[in-house]
Amino acid sequence: MRYGSFELDGAEGVVLAHAIRLAGRRLGKGERLTAETIRALADDGVNSVVGVRLDDGDLGEDAAASGIAGAMERDNLRFSEAATGRVNIHAAVDGLFVADKAVVDALNRVDPAITLACLNDHVPVSAGDMVATIKIIPLAVPAALVDAARDILRRRTAFAVKSYRPRSVTLIATELPTLKSSVMDRTAKILGQRLAVSGSRLMKEIRVSHDREALSEVLQGLDLRGIDEPAMVVVFGASAVADSDDVIPAAIRDAGGQVDHIGMPVDPGNLIVLGRIGDVPVIGAPGCARSPKDNGFDWVLNRIMVGERPTPADIAGMGVGGLLMEIPSRPRPREADPRPERPVTVGSVLLAAGQARRMGAGGPHKLLAEFDGMPLVRRSARMLLTSDLASLVTVTGYRREEVEEALSGLDLVLQFNPDYASGMASSLVSGFSRPEASSQDGVLVMLADMPAVTSRQVDMLVARFLEAGGRAIVRSVFEGKRGNPIILPRATYPAVLRLEGDIGARAIIESSGLPVIDVEIGAAAHIDVDTPEAVVAAGGILKG
Repeated sequence: MRYGSFELDGAEGVVLAHAIRLAGRRLGKGERLTAETIRALADDGVNSVVGVRLDDGDLGEDAAASGIAGAMERDNLRFSEAATGRVNIHAAVDGLFVADKAVVDALNRVDPAITLACLNDHVPVSAGDMVATIKIIPLAVPAALVDAARDILRRRTAFAVKSYRPRSVTLIATELPTLKSSVMDRTAKILGQRLAVSGSRLMKEIRVSHDREALSEVLQGLDLRGIDEPAMVVVFGASAVADSDDVIPAAIRDAGGQVDHIGMPVDPGNLIVLGRIGDVPVIGAPGCARSPKDNGFDWVLNRIMVGERPTPADIAGMGVGGLLMEIPSRPRPREADPRPERPVTVGSVLLAAGQARRMGAGGPHKLLAEFDGMPLVRRSARMLLTSDLASLVTVTGYRREEVEEALSGLDLVLQFNPDYASGMASSLVSGFSRPEASSQDGVLVMLADMPAVTSRQVDMLVARFLEAGGRAIVRSVFEGKRGNPIILPRATYPAVLRLEGDIGARAIIESSGLPVIDVEIGAAAHIDVDTPEAVVAAGGILKG
């Protein structure tokens, strides 16, 4: 593969390193030049292009990413189509993501051109969550490297999603005079919520005095036959376990069971007991499991709920990462809260950095054209400021001073993109990097050259986003054809920040695994003014 600048004569077969916008069309990054596209470039005054010429045996970035993805096990996983050298991998079921670090590391050591990133080992996931991504760094790689990566993945599994296997659970709570019954009621409620994540159910609760013999008698008397799901027992002690001969571990042994492990290097969660009676797991829950916050009990429970039997070695290996804080992105049960939930918020990013090439060299700037007596960029910003949006970040670039002057006095955040010439991706990254955007549950992205979009239409989009709880992509359409603006939820922000080149959010929408809600807003979804003729046709007056 040879990277460089190529004269149009003899450039057939070259793969473009950067997108090129022509009159009436766009050639994307990664597009292979043909005789027809070379003629179009020449007609538009282009003399040379930057790209790569592939050698025999090279694979383009998308073919390489697809080839590597094709060597992976697909059970409980869903793969996106390759785009810009990337394949995103999503969970197809609720369950536990498990990864073999040695395999992932081996693949990433084949060559820096080939990368595989995934979630941490044993992380709970929901269907649709992104769990991994394959990215080819250059525009092409030797097929031999792809074959080496595929060989690693054929021999060993890099990662998988283990689906939950519901269980029928018996809760035994020991009592002391100092333990309020309200605490025990709350404990049962929170345990039921934890179990619901895996489809398991709390069959019954038994309360017994905090006494070794009394607890052993209850354990021996359990009839766990005749139920549909495998059984499990969770024991909440009225006091913490202090020794291997304390009430809970001793009672398990007295009942004919086995204690596999006491304690774990996870905090909160240190004081756990893991045992079994026959094939039935028995967990002595730590006191922190009375709270819905993530703790070591969840780590053990999740493994059991996907059919694993955690060993002492497994538990001893949980120390790295075992100092826990509550992680908002991790699925976990929540106690019902009578207070209203925090309202979902939507910010906005207005893209006003483009070079307006189709207006002609040295010609007027479309964003400074007057509509209703004011510059188009100001009109677009004012429209967004009157909509149901929490914030507005406006990204500027080309002819920055004039565009920012047109926006003076408005209650918005200006964000200059010094790399505006590289294309739309850098402007999206600039906008989403601002806390005024990234702190919101969703961000409406709008092009500043869309004079027909109204605040009422924006509010329609926002309303649909709120109805979806902030967990869907909302897209403007006209007669079923996608357009702008769009709203991207928080789950997509990391993907936005990885964008490169002259591309927008289309690839993110198509590969996110999130629901997409199309909202019909009429012809406004397709009206942008890229040429002087379009400005005039839309009712504008050319200025600047």
